[in-house]
Amino acid sequence: MRAVIQRAFGANVSVDGEIIGSFDGSGLVILLGVTHSDSTDTATALAQKIAHLRIMAGERSVLDSGGQALVVSQFTLYADTKKGRRPSWGDAAPGPVAQPLYEHFCEELTAAGVRVSRGVFGADMRVTLTNDGPVTLIVEA
Repeated sequence: MRAVIQRAFGANVSVDGEIIGSFDGSGLVILLGVTHSDSTDTATALAQKIAHLRIMAGERSVLDSGGQALVVSQFTLYADTKKGRRPSWGDAAPGPVAQPLYEHFCEELTAAGVRVSRGVFGADMRVTLTNDGPVTLIVEA
C-alpha cells in the first residue's frame, strides 16, 4: 500500500461538480494506492503510521494537532513507467480487491481519532488543496 501525503490548509474533492468531501484548516490530503499483496493488516499499519507521523506544524501529528484528513483512492500510484510511453497498471490491485482495503484504511484512520472525509472509489474526481509548507511525503507499508 502506498500513500502520497500532502500537508494542506483546506482541501476538497468533487465528483460531477459536487463537493463530496472537504476540510477547512490544517490537515492531510492522502492519495492512496493499493497493490495485490496488500491486506487489512497493511491498511491498519499504514493508517496508524500516518495518524502518528509528526509532519504537522510544531512537529506534531495530525492527531496531536486536531487536524483532518481527506482520503482519495488513486490506483495510478502503482503505475509502471519503465517501458515506453504508456504506463502499465498491472501492479495496482483491481477494484474488488482495492475498494475494501481503501475502506478499511479510512475506518482505521477514523478509529485512531482522525476526522476523515473521502472521495468516491473509482470515480473521476477533482481534488483541490492549498499545500502547506509545502510538505509532501510518499509513505509505504
